[in-house]
Amino acid sequence: MTTFAGRETAAPSAATFIELDEQWSTHNYHPLPVVIAEASGATVTDVEGRSYLDFLSGYSALNFGHRHPDLIDAAVAQLGRVTLTSRAFHHDQLGLFCRELAELTGTEMVLPMNSGAEAVESAVKLARKWAHKVKGVPDGTAEIIVAGSNFHGRTTTIVSFSTDETARADFGPFTPGFVTVKYGDAAALRDAITPRTAAVLLEPVQGEAGVIVPPEGYFADVRAACDEHNVLLIADEIQSGLARTGTVLALDHEGVRADVYTLGKALGGGILPVSAVVGSRDVLGVLKPGEHGSTFGGNPLACAIGRAVVKLLRTGEFQQRSAELGAHLHARLTELVGSGLSEVRGRGLWAGIDIAPGGPSGREASEALAARGVLCKETHDHTLRVAPPLVITREELDRGVDAIAEVIRPA
Repeated sequence: MTTFAGRETAAPSAATFIELDEQWSTHNYHPLPVVIAEASGATVTDVEGRSYLDFLSGYSALNFGHRHPDLIDAAVAQLGRVTLTSRAFHHDQLGLFCRELAELTGTEMVLPMNSGAEAVESAVKLARKWAHKVKGVPDGTAEIIVAGSNFHGRTTTIVSFSTDETARADFGPFTPGFVTVKYGDAAALRDAITPRTAAVLLEPVQGEAGVIVPPEGYFADVRAACDEHNVLLIADEIQSGLARTGTVLALDHEGVRADVYTLGKALGGGILPVSAVVGSRDVLGVLKPGEHGSTFGGNPLACAIGRAVVKLLRTGEFQQRSAELGAHLHARLTELVGSGLSEVRGRGLWAGIDIAPGGPSGREASEALAARGVLCKETHDHTLRVAPPLVITREELDRGVDAIAEVIRPA
C-alpha cells in the first residue's frame, strides 16, 4: 500500500499518472507513455519498477547523469545555508561562480540567469545596446542575423526568428530586427551584413534541427566577416556546450572564439534551471543597474550548483568521456547506415540519426525503443536525437545502440 492523493491505496499505475497529466496539465508536449519515479546515473525507473537507459539526458541538461553525487552534495550543503537573497544584496557564491565560469570558458564577464531562453533574450538585449552605444547604430534599428532551422527557445521574441511554423503559428505579431540566412552558408551571411547589423547569433551545432554540424571552415569565415564589419558573434552553447561534444564549448572544435556565449541546461546539473551569458567585458559591460535583471538569476543555490558543475568540468574527465565514447557511438551508428539508417551526424556523445525511407517514423521508433528499455526522442518526422549522459558506460552505450538497430532494421 502507498499514500496517493491523501489516502492509502494500491500503488498507482503509469496510466493513473498519465491520465492526471492529460486532464490537468497543458498539452504543450507529447511525451512518451513512461512515468519516471527515480533516476541515477544513466538509468531511470518508472512507477511500476521498470528500468530504462536514458538516451536523451534532458536535452543535455543531464550531461553529468541523474543525481551526480558531487552536485547533490553541493545542493544539499547550500540548502542548509541560504537559497535566495535576490540581487538587492550581495551573497558569498555569486562572485566565485562568475569568476570560475569565466575562467573555465576563457571569458571576462558573466551575466547569470535561469532558463536558456532567458540567456538568449539577454544576449539579444546586450547586442542591441552594444550596437547603439558602442557601434553607433541608431536606437531601434539594430539587426541580428540568425540561421534557418535554428532553435534558441520559445519566448515571443525568439520564435519571431524561428523558421519552425509549429513554434510560430498563431503567436504573432512578431518582434522585428532579425535577418535569416541558411545555416552553413558563410557567403549568404556575409551578404546579409549591413551597417545596422549588431550581431550574428548561431548554434555551433544545430540541435533541434537534427544535430547538424556546419561545413568545415564555416565559423572561421563567419568570424572573419564579423571582424571585418564590427559585428558581434554570439554562440548559443545552451545545448552543445559544457562537454557534450567533447570540449568545454562546441565552438572550440572550430578554433574560433565568439564575443558572447549563452550557456544553460547542464550548467544546472540537472537539479534546477541555471543559465548564463558569458563573454567580453566590452559587451557585457554595457549593462547598467536597473536595465536588466532577474529575481532568481544568480541566486545562492544556483551559484553553488553551477560552481560544482564547473569543478567537474575543470578535471577534463567529462570532455574526454564524451570524445572517446562519442567516437564509439558514431562508429556503431555509422555501421547501421544502409541497414535502417540513411545518415548519422554529430559530435561527441551527441548524434542525429535519420531513419531510412520505409522505416518507422521517429515517434514509432521512440515508442519501440521505450518498449525495449531505452528512452530516446524524435525530432522532425524521421530523425532521432541520441544524447546519453556522459557518465554512461561503454556497455550501456552498446545496449542502447543494439536496441536502435532492432527498431530501425528493415523488415
